[in-house]
Amino acid sequence: MSGRGTVLTYTVNFHPYNPAVPTPYVIAIVELAEQPGLRLATNIVDCEPDSVVCGMPVEVQFEQQGTGADAVFVPVFAPAGDAGTARRAPT
Repeated sequence: MSGRGTVLTYTVNFHPYNPAVPTPYVIAIVELAEQPGLRLATNIVDCEPDSVVCGMPVEVQFEQQGTGADAVFVPVFAPAGDAGTARRAPT
């Protein structure tokens, strides 16, 4: 998989459901480039929420959630191109 996709639809969330996640944040449905109709619910990161638009090209990054044996890596997407090529550091 190339890790590339397109924002199909999205919403900007302003409600702090999880205190560890600062608001606002973007929840999106991203259609993966390899297969039309293959969609993933995810977050859009590394850009201002008001800059996200339907049709925006994005690429995958992986964010570490947890530490040690409990760590998992969650796919999130960032704008494609120079702004989207840097990988997020594990937290």
